[in-house]
Amino acid sequence: MQKLFKKSDLIIIGGLIVLSLIGAAFYFFVSGKKAAKAEILVDAKLVQTVDLSKNQTFTVTGVDGGTNLVVVSDGKIAVTDADCPDKICVNTGAISKPGQTIVCMPHRVVVQIKGNSTDEDGFDGEAR
Repeated sequence: MQKLFKKSDLIIIGGLIVLSLIGAAFYFFVSGKKAAKAEILVDAKLVQTVDLSKNQTFTVTGVDGGTNLVVVSDGKIAVTDADCPDKICVNTGAISKPGQTIVCMPHRVVVQIKGNSTDEDGFDGEAR
């Protein structure tokens, strides 16, 4: 009976498995970092930068006077109430990772998580 795998095949397969596990661990380590700040834009203009390490609650006034209640708690930010008709921004829930956004289209309010400007190793966290 013929062997299914040669010894060199098993070494290559084992090496690929180890490399993929290292890559997965790195991905989860990097993507699991909490962001330092969120930016709030109204009609595409930056109106506030929020420190996610400080628990706080405030109201954002959108276009035409619409309001969104924003809550920062435990490193996450959420729109918990809005006077818009669809409330998609409220149903989005809390966000905390760089790149995540909450959008209220009727009020033209965008809450977006920004990564740390520099990590401990000195590398910029954003592509420019």
